[in-house]
Amino acid sequence: MNKAITDGVVLMPPAFSAGLDVWSSGDGTPGSNTYDGAVNAAFVPADADFSGCLELQKTEATQHLRYMGQTPLLPGCYLQIKARVKAMSGALPNVRIAAWAGGSSGHVEGLPEIGPTVAMSAYGEVVEVTAIIGSGQRGGVDMAWGTEPIYAHVGLDLSGATGGIVRIDDIEVVDITSAFHRDMMAMVDVRDFGARGDGVTDDTAAFEAANAAADGRTVLVPAGTYLLSGGMTFTERVRFEGTVTMPREVIFSLTKNFDLPAYIDAFGNEQLAFEKAFQSLLNNSDHESLDCGGRRITITSPIDMQAIVPNRTSYAQRRNILNAQFYVSGDTEWLSDEVSSVATYSTSNSRFLTGVTNVANVQVGSLVEGNGVGREVYVKAKNDATQEVELSVPLYDASGTQTYTFTRFKYIMDFSGFDKLTRFSLSHVDLLCNGKASGILLPPSGVIFHVRDSWITRPRDRGITSHGLGCQGMLIDRCQFLTNEATMRSQDRASIVLNTNANDVKLRNNRATQFRHFAVLGGSNSTVIGNHFFQGDTETAGIRTAGIVITSGFCSTTISGNYVDNCSIEWTNEHDANPDFTSGFSFAALSVDENLFLSGNVAPWFSYLVIKPYGTDHFIGGLSVSGNKFRSLDGNIDRVDRVDETFASLNMAKGKNIRVEGNTYHQIDTPIYNPLVVSHDQNSAASAWTVNTDGQLPFGGQARTVESVVTTGRLRTSNNQTRWTVPYVDLQQGTNGDQLRLNWEEPLHGEVTMRVSMT
Repeated sequence: MNKAITDGVVLMPPAFSAGLDVWSSGDGTPGSNTYDGAVNAAFVPADADFSGCLELQKTEATQHLRYMGQTPLLPGCYLQIKARVKAMSGALPNVRIAAWAGGSSGHVEGLPEIGPTVAMSAYGEVVEVTAIIGSGQRGGVDMAWGTEPIYAHVGLDLSGATGGIVRIDDIEVVDITSAFHRDMMAMVDVRDFGARGDGVTDDTAAFEAANAAADGRTVLVPAGTYLLSGGMTFTERVRFEGTVTMPREVIFSLTKNFDLPAYIDAFGNEQLAFEKAFQSLLNNSDHESLDCGGRRITITSPIDMQAIVPNRTSYAQRRNILNAQFYVSGDTEWLSDEVSSVATYSTSNSRFLTGVTNVANVQVGSLVEGNGVGREVYVKAKNDATQEVELSVPLYDASGTQTYTFTRFKYIMDFSGFDKLTRFSLSHVDLLCNGKASGILLPPSGVIFHVRDSWITRPRDRGITSHGLGCQGMLIDRCQFLTNEATMRSQDRASIVLNTNANDVKLRNNRATQFRHFAVLGGSNSTVIGNHFFQGDTETAGIRTAGIVITSGFCSTTISGNYVDNCSIEWTNEHDANPDFTSGFSFAALSVDENLFLSGNVAPWFSYLVIKPYGTDHFIGGLSVSGNKFRSLDGNIDRVDRVDETFASLNMAKGKNIRVEGNTYHQIDTPIYNPLVVSHDQNSAASAWTVNTDGQLPFGGQARTVESVVTTGRLRTSNNQTRWTVPYVDLQQGTNGDQLRLNWEEPLHGEVTMRVSMT
């Protein structure tokens, strides 16, 4: 680049032959004395070495020579000032290039304005002196002026003894920017615009100037540490050889190469680079995704995702993080914080604890444990002034005052600081928790948090936690969850893949191995499709935990096409502040269809389907179990279904809309059906036949309806006389109400087939 050629900029001062009235003996500014008519200066038209030159006698301690015209200085340009001088007589002086820095308001103070000094040692010997003026702190630049000066009064100085006479050839000014710029690489260097890269000087203005001047070229940030005190948005591509340091709250945006590798180059630290890139993602409309380029990001402490973006407490535009691996390192930073506090709970204010002692130390997002507290209850919010804690869900039996334990797990990505976050997604992300950290803590509210094609490996406590309603409409697709507790007995495991509290959650085509639970589902209208969750161990006659826990009676949930491997589906109402049934639908609206249930080496009382009422008088108000395949390996199990009566039993005298059909059973002692087809062979004549359902009605159901009675063998009296007759039926007979009595007009024997229902 040569501005004299490309832009027609005039750099060269006029020759001395044009007159000495533009050559100052001062600083070159208007009004300063000139050499025109001076007794110690004259133009010499002919010289053996110079075609024309200025002859000057040194009469001052420092004799100045400055061109009074303004030599323009452009950002990114470098000018070389060259002079040839020879001593003629008298004392031999020293000579150096010098210049006066001018800005828009006059002289720019504090800048170097002289070049290297050369001592003259012989008469008649031509000495050449040079110096380079430029904006950048570059090697070889004698006067690095930054971008504030916009012109210079160039010339030279004579120093040393007075009285000597010298001759000076015409002074040259040459644009040598090409010696510093990489024209073939089309780069603009921030040093050319005044950047120092010393980690102390604020280089924000230089970065902004370089970006503005780039005009399609790449901005180069060479080796060094560059302090930026203000925000910086690059609208051109940037190449980093040095690094940037800036306050945490200041935004740094790379709009043309917005990806994590570029931010790592910029900041030198992987976690800091991710934080600054995420900050930009939520503050720039040019990009909806942060591509991490498949980089491994070493994380030494939990990432508070909202603290990274202090100017945002909510966000509703689609944003995505993709192609990253987060690797947890460190130790004490990941230890859970545990606090015990006395608090009071009332069902009339079912989502709050009041009078919480030590409330200041209770952290939002903490797991709440205590008597009468269900699984996966968290602190959604708190108010230190009123000593109140807001809960994610109600407690089933905690009325009164007791001591609660609040445990705050540490997460790689902690979104709990946001008030609301909507349409956020993670894709192709690998969270390597290394048994130290949990995975993701969701925001307290928001819609459609989406995690897809990702891995959460060896979480210490939790994979994905919802401590509020940030799971509304959450989508988890094609993800792998690998345990840190594989060697433990099933019942000793504590880690959980995920929990939800809100509605419309979709869990699709995921795989989870050997956690305590795959999913604890609150809310309603959830869909669980195509997942494989495995919770076995190596114990003989082992205990198995629930793969899916449903925590609300009316759940309106579909569980279909899953591989339920050595675990169960447990249906409870443990998040109900008034768990006894008084009104509503009770346990209703659950479909368990087309799944594969498999277990091996389990206790014979293990069951795949468990209903656990936490209060009295509940019943089944809507259940479909169809098309499933139930199989036990290494020994039979008693049955596939069970009511856990730890707190209460089901009221089997009630119930409706129960369909259990089309399933297959292998090594199951007692299969279940509803409606149930029962065959009865009465060998001795009797007017009342007792028909057993043999426990084949689901969950110990009662025989409440007979849809048909068909005689499949000849009805005969004790004298072997054939009868054509119809019985009437007594329902819900026997101790458990699971028997029927057929009543005939006379004693008969024979065979009948009946279709019986528990509804």
